Formats: sequence, C-alpha cells, structure tokens
Amino acid sequence: MSAAAPFIRADMKAFLDALAAANGPAIADMTLEEARAGYGALHTMADRPARDLAVVRNLNCPGPAGEIGLRLYDTRETREAGPVIMFYHGGGYVIGDLDTHQNLCTEIAYLMDLPVVAVDYRLAPEAPFPAAIEDCEAATRWVASGPSELGRPVNGIITIGDSAGGNAAIVMGQQLAANPANVPVVLQVPIFPLASDAMRSASLNEFADGYVLTKAAIEFFDAQYQPNRGDPRAFPVLGDHSAAPPTVLVTASLDPIRDSGRDYGAALSQAGADHMLIEVKGVTHSFTNLRGAVPSAQADLERIIAAMQHMLAGATA
Repeated sequence: MSAAAPFIRADMKAFLDALAAANGPAIADMTLEEARAGYGALHTMADRPARDLAVVRNLNCPGPAGEIGLRLYDTRETREAGPVIMFYHGGGYVIGDLDTHQNLCTEIAYLMDLPVVAVDYRLAPEAPFPAAIEDCEAATRWVASGPSELGRPVNGIITIGDSAGGNAAIVMGQQLAANPANVPVVLQVPIFPLASDAMRSASLNEFADGYVLTKAAIEFFDAQYQPNRGDPRAFPVLGDHSAAPPTVLVTASLDPIRDSGRDYGAALSQAGADHMLIEVKGVTHSFTNLRGAVPSAQADLERIIAAMQHMLAGATA
C-alpha cells in the first residue's frame, strides 16, 4: 500500500503547477550569474510588494575581508532604545542578496515595528565556508555596539533568517552566547533552517523534486559552500544549546530540509531551552518569499510575527 500524498494547499499547488509548466533549467545547469538572477526574478514575481517605510537606508560596517553592506529598515525615523532585528538572507550561501529579500524585510519591520538590519554577507564559491558566517558575526557585533551610523540606541539583538539565513540566525546565537557582544541576543527566529546535515534525511528524499527547493539544488549549494561537517558554525545542531536564546523555530511541511529543522527543535527540547516550534502545513521551502503567488502564506508570516512578539514579551518581562 503506497503512502498517502502529502497535503498541499490549493494556492501552493497552483504555484507549483505553474513552476512545473514553465519547465525552467535546474540550478545546477545554470551559470552562477543565471542562478543568482533567477532567484531574484522568482522573488520579484512571487512575493508581495514591499511596504513603504520611513527609513530604508544602506550602511556599511567593518568586516574580516573588507566592508560589509547592510540595509536598515524602520517604520520610524527615530526611536528610544530597543531591540534591533538582524536579518540574514537565504540562498544556500551561494545566491541571494539585499534586494532578493527587500520585500520580506520591509514586512518584518512593519509588522514588528522594530528596526531591521539586513546583512549582505560574502557568497560562495567566491568565498566558501566560513566567510558568510564571519561576515554575519562581524555585522551583528557592530550593530550590538550601538554605532552612531545606526541612529538608534540598541539594547538587544533578534536574529532571524530564512534557509541558509536561518542557519546563520542559530549560529549567531551560539557565537554571541560563547563570546558576548555589547548587548544580548534576546530572541532567535530560524525559518526553515539548515541546522543539521540534511543529506541523508527522510524529508530530503520525500521532497527531492517538485517542491521549489530540490535535492539537486541542495547538493549544488553544498558543493559551492564547502561546509566543514564537524563544525557547529556549519551545522549548529552540533553546538551547545544550554545557553540558546528564546527561539521561534519555523519549518515547512513540504520542505526537503524540514527534518533538519526538526532535529534542531529536538536538540532545544533536550537542552530544556525556551522555544516554540511552528511547522507550517501544506507549504514549501521559501514560503515567506512567495506571499504574492501563495496568498495564504501571508497569514503564516503574521503567525510567526505573533509568536515573536509573544516570546519577546516573555524574554524582556
């Protein structure tokens, strides 16, 4: 008897059917330039429009290999002291940039009514592991120092990111727990993160093709990024979870790296860490950037934001 087909929402299925009908090339068959342009085009086509905010401003901070580009988003021109959200974009550490996640960052800033700083970290293969992580850490520590360029006082850091950026969000929590910055990480929000080595997971095979992120794409990213499989900065499930910040962990039920996120949730549970797991049903990897093509995903993002606000209230009470 064959296993039942997984539940797929109607709007998600319509989008997947449209992608299948387009029959575009696989990422491994593209040049890097084509893959990066295609990722941006997908988000431009499938995401909701950016919010109009009072502040959208490019910044730079020092990094281990030169200046790191940042982008500040805020609904307010000025603020009292408060947390700053550090956003790390997805794309397997190979594709993606500030522009691919602009719409999502404006939405997070709008719904949270907190400043968001997105990090334009170095990409592989030009800069393989751990370059991206080193850039994310340098940028996070710089923001935590409350630099005058930011124009708003900082009393805490919230780390958030999707996919590879979800990996970075966890790693930043671990790095800043081991070696504290000027202010603490008060919340981390890894969204469909790669937290453990997904190469032999059941979800990787179950959703290998036809669900936005493919097994072949994951293998392509892995080959470009060249992570050290014994290093917690590559697979943070290997790290110390005893000092994990309060966590909102998000997985997608139709994601080939779903089980990697679940592994991290299990590690947090084992460590007794304060966390909330939201597994979003009937959607794929990248649903946070598909809210135009998959309208139901907007409510999912709003549920994530509500969970963040709930956990943040508890962390700062």
